[in-house]
Amino acid sequence: MSEKNAAAAVNKTASYTPVDADFQWKDNAKELGIDENFASQGFWKDVFVRYFKKASAVIGLVLIVVITIFAIIGPQMNEFSYSTQYLEQKNFAPRIAVLERFGIFDGSENLKTTTGSMKINYYEDKGFPDLYYWFGSDNFGRDIWTRTWSGARVSLIIAVAAALIDMIIGMSYGLISGFFGGKTDMVMQRILEIANGIPRLVIVTLLLLVLEPGMLTIIFALMLTEWVGMSRIARAEMLKLKDQEFVLASRTLGAGSFFIIFKEVLPNIIGPIITQVMFSIPTAIFTEAFLSFVGLGIPVPQCSLGSLISEGFNSFTTHPYQIIPPIVVMALLMLSFNLAADGLREALDPKFKEM
Repeated sequence: MSEKNAAAAVNKTASYTPVDADFQWKDNAKELGIDENFASQGFWKDVFVRYFKKASAVIGLVLIVVITIFAIIGPQMNEFSYSTQYLEQKNFAPRIAVLERFGIFDGSENLKTTTGSMKINYYEDKGFPDLYYWFGSDNFGRDIWTRTWSGARVSLIIAVAAALIDMIIGMSYGLISGFFGGKTDMVMQRILEIANGIPRLVIVTLLLLVLEPGMLTIIFALMLTEWVGMSRIARAEMLKLKDQEFVLASRTLGAGSFFIIFKEVLPNIIGPIITQVMFSIPTAIFTEAFLSFVGLGIPVPQCSLGSLISEGFNSFTTHPYQIIPPIVVMALLMLSFNLAADGLREALDPKFKEM
């Protein structure tokens, strides 16, 4: 009987079919605390969202876009060119068609004389009732509106080109120095210290005296002096990452040194690099403006913001409106790039996310 009962029990067990009610799936996603929304969000999307949450960064970006658009289309918005001189129309005050109806920007200005001040309007006195200079004209009868935006274009081209070239040189120098270390790093850092010890103004002045003044000469001069900061940042980031596991794994798989530097490490430090580039642009704009202000910049009849400020400074006491437009544009450019760079640094730096 026992054998029959055992056989029956085996047959009964083999024929048993479970039903869904006998089992219950365990859903512990809430217990694990997984943020599905954040987990599905890519890195650059997160950077984009974090950047546009900062109001000052957005304002800086908008100002950069607006000034860049005017630097492109501004010189074509009227019939004047940046170099054409109309001596019979020199020192005309700003005049705007719509605003002159309200008594502002109507072409009149107050001139100070030995006996007091007098209000004059050269448009009426010299017989140009249909002429409009939106920013006024300078001592040679050139349109300040056209020259301001032409100068902003030149300053932007010089600053951006110098910053990008400095990024390539400084980034490569710092990454190679930090990766190889040892005697290579020591020699490269001593060279960097020597280059950093020579005053920037001396290098730039000697270059501009030896070479022909122009846009390419200024870019070359800035290229030789502005790469030190980028190099130090790239070297510091390399020293932090070169002993990480992913670098060791690449080396174990037979990857070469330059492959590891530019394919493995560089993508992981792109955030600080971009931020440094954004901060270096206003520095390059100021350096170019200073060189042009002291007479070592763009040769006439070309112009930059620095040369326009230098020209307006000579007539500041008699015609102050000539210096205001280039100063305002340069100040807004430097402020906007600094605001945009500050917002980009917070968006790219993971440490700011935890604050």
